[in-house]
This record gives sequence, structure tokens and C-alpha cells, in this order.
Amino acid sequence: MSNEPATPKQPRRVSVFRNWLSLTGLVVVVGSLFSFFLLLVLDTLAHSANPYIGILTYLVTPGFLVAGLLLAFLGAFLRHRQLVKVTGPLPHLKIDFTQPRDRRIFGFFLVGSVAFLLISAIGSYQTYHYSESVQFCGQACHTVMKPELVTYQHGPHARVSCVECHIGPGTEWFVKAKISGLYQVYAVTFDKYPRPVPTPIKSLRPAQETCEQCHWPQKFVGNLERTYNYFLGDETNTPFSLSLLMKVGGGDPTHGPMGGIHWHMNVGNKVDYVATDEARQKIPWVRITDPQGVVTVFRTKNFTNAPEPQSVRRMDCMDCHNRPAHNYKAPDASVDLAMSLGQIDSHLPWIKTNAIYVLTRSYTNDVEALQGIATGLAGRYPALLNTPGLKQVISSVQRIYLDNFFPSMRANWRVYPNNIGHKDWPGCFRCHDGKHFAEDGRRSIKANDCNACHIILAQGSGADMAKMTPAGGEFKHPGGDYDPTCNDCHNGGL
Repeated sequence: MSNEPATPKQPRRVSVFRNWLSLTGLVVVVGSLFSFFLLLVLDTLAHSANPYIGILTYLVTPGFLVAGLLLAFLGAFLRHRQLVKVTGPLPHLKIDFTQPRDRRIFGFFLVGSVAFLLISAIGSYQTYHYSESVQFCGQACHTVMKPELVTYQHGPHARVSCVECHIGPGTEWFVKAKISGLYQVYAVTFDKYPRPVPTPIKSLRPAQETCEQCHWPQKFVGNLERTYNYFLGDETNTPFSLSLLMKVGGGDPTHGPMGGIHWHMNVGNKVDYVATDEARQKIPWVRITDPQGVVTVFRTKNFTNAPEPQSVRRMDCMDCHNRPAHNYKAPDASVDLAMSLGQIDSHLPWIKTNAIYVLTRSYTNDVEALQGIATGLAGRYPALLNTPGLKQVISSVQRIYLDNFFPSMRANWRVYPNNIGHKDWPGCFRCHDGKHFAEDGRRSIKANDCNACHIILAQGSGADMAKMTPAGGEFKHPGGDYDPTCNDCHNGGL
């Protein structure tokens, strides 16, 4: 039997995490990790993207994880203070790698830290990408963004993600977008958002830094052929078609002749303007700088003051292509398209007028609108009740409504001008109205010349559409000539 004195046991350090608050926090942490991995597997194996699984996986679950950790450390802090008051200063933490117990604890700590960092990296990466996904932008704020999501899905940029246009590349605009997003979260949470969402967006990134990443201005040259099919609002829904050669032109002389619609691009010419209304529909002052640096100012007779420097905007793609992804189609254009595709029977008497009428009534929600459309059309064609033809007509008109009318957000074509063309909105005629004169008073911005931007190849119906006029013909308005500009009479519902 050894006579050597026994080595005194070192007092074990009291764990400050042994309290109900810290244990509760650790339970939340474990539950959050389990939920994260479960939801991550579900999101990975899902056949289609679900915005709510994404929100739970990459936003809600990490939030609970952080909350659990904060709760655990708060409990530890309070427990530490309590122990110090009772027993005095606690012994310092000592790690002795010669002790098997310390080596095991350190091994567990190291493996746990690596695992936690790996999970955090995966979660952060997925959260970053999810917050920039179309599902997050369009469906996370369900009611607010529904109009934008639906019109986006039916637009020409449906395969371009929201952030590519609204944020673009680079850190600066990413940070600006996230800061702006904080206010948007607040506005949605406390119901402070406007109805409808106002446009144009003043803080939108310049088109040269977004649109022109795909659309190369120097390569836009030549002409495009377009045919538009209309139906008149009479009993027989008289068809009227218009075949045009659009003078797209270009603004870079190294790739083709300068001129046409894209003369306005910021390649060889610089166009600045002043708008006196929020929607940029009233433009009384225009300044043009040509490639030689010659400056010409055009203004309406009522705009006599010098414009404030901050009110001058340089023209870019978005001033004409202002609805590239979120286009709320006017009722008459939607009905014309459906009739030309055979989705609405053009042989039904007054069908265009009746379809537009039921579309433009005031409805408080989608259910009321769908019922109103069905009842309204059925009442006008009682002899066709329950026939497949009328059912298809009703279904087509209801689809037009769901795709373009959003009563909860008060969003439709009336509140969102479309500046391409000049039929339902001033568009081109904001400047090309014949009322903008140079300072010498002898020159004006070219106006009232149909062949300036397009050549009318054929117009009318039937055999008339076979009579092509390559040199361009004069536009013949159905029912006779009218002096006012198109949008003086046409308003999208006529």
C-alpha cells in the first residue's frame, strides 16, 4: 500500500449554462437545427419552388436559431452574476490536454464549431440567393406583389429574375436594395403601403446599367414588321388590321444609318427633358445634344422659365419602354387579341363592346368580378345559356380580368401609362405633338407624320390586306378622319 499522499482533486468549474433559461435556449437551438435540415431536404427535393418553405427554411428557422443562442447566453450571463454574488469570483477556465476529459471536450467543441460554421455558411448562401429569387420577390408579400408577379409571368421578361432589372450587378445597388427592403417589410407588416404602388420608381437604377447588359444599343438597327388586328365596337365586330414596318433604326453610325425610333438612344445623341407631373406624361421642355455637341432646346409656349437642374432627366430606354415586365393590358387590346385567336367568338353580336363593358365595371374582389362577368355576359346572350361557345367566351373574359385587374391593390391599366406607341396614352406625342418649338420659333419637334417612325404597308380587312404599299400609305381611320391625337379618344376601354 503506497504511503504517497493523494493528489487533491481540482474543484470542478460550475457550468453557467445549467439554468432553465439557457436550457430553454439550447432546446430552441436543437429544434431549429432539426427544422432547418428537414426543410432544406424538403426544399431540395420539391418538384416546384414553394415561397413559404423557402421563407421557413432560410429566414424563420435561422431567426429561431439566433434567438435560441441569445437566450442561452443571456441565461449564462445571469447565472454567472448570481454565482459571483454567492461564491465570489469563479475559477478561470483551464484546458489541460494531458487530461483525457479535456481532450474529449475540446474534440467535441472543435467538431461542433466546424459543423456550426458549415451550416451557417450553407444557410447564409441559400438565404442570399433565396432573397433574390422570383418566388421571394413575388410571393412572399402575397397581396402587395401579386399584380407585379402575374404581369411579370405573362410578360416578355418572364425568364429574367426580378433582381437583374431592379438591382443589377455590383455591391452598391445590392446594399441600397436591402436598405430599401427594410422599409418595405415595415410597410407590409403595418399596412403602410400605397394602393396602387406608384410609378415610375424614382430610385430605379439607370437602364444603361441593367437593360443594356442584355440589350446592346449599338446592335439595334433596321426595321421590324408588325401586324395588329383590331375589331370595331359595332354589332358585327368589324375586323380591321394594320400591317406596319416599324423604323427601329439605330443610333450608332458604325453599324447602320442613324435614324428611326432608336435615334433617341444614348449612343450618338443625348436627349434631356423636364416632366411637370409625377407620371412623366407632361413634358414641356426638351434639350437635344447631337454628336457634334450642338445643343437645341425645344419648349411649349407656356413653359417660359428656366428648368431647375434637379428636374432635368436624361432620356433612357425606360422613358419609352416603361412597362417592359409589368404590362397591364388595356381591355380593348386584350379582347382584340382573344378575338383574333378565336378564344372569343367574333360572330357574337356586339361581343367586343359587351366584353369590354363587363371588364370595366367596378368590382371589390376577384370573386365578385368573376361572378359579375359571368352574369353580365349570360344576360346579354340568353339564347346561348349553357352552350360550350358562351362558356368559352365567359372563361376567356374572366381570364383577361385575372391577368390584368387587381382590385385589392387597385391596379389596372388606368393607373399605369404605357409609353410604347400612342394609342391609349400620349406616349410618343408627349414630345412629338407639334407644340414644342425651338428657341428661334421656326423649328418644332417632328409631329403628325405617321411615316416618321413606321411605314403603313396595308390596312383594312380581307382583300385589303393583300394590297401592299411598300412606299407607305396614308393611315385611314375606320369611320372617317379625326383631327385629335389617338389618346384624345382612345382610353383602353374604347
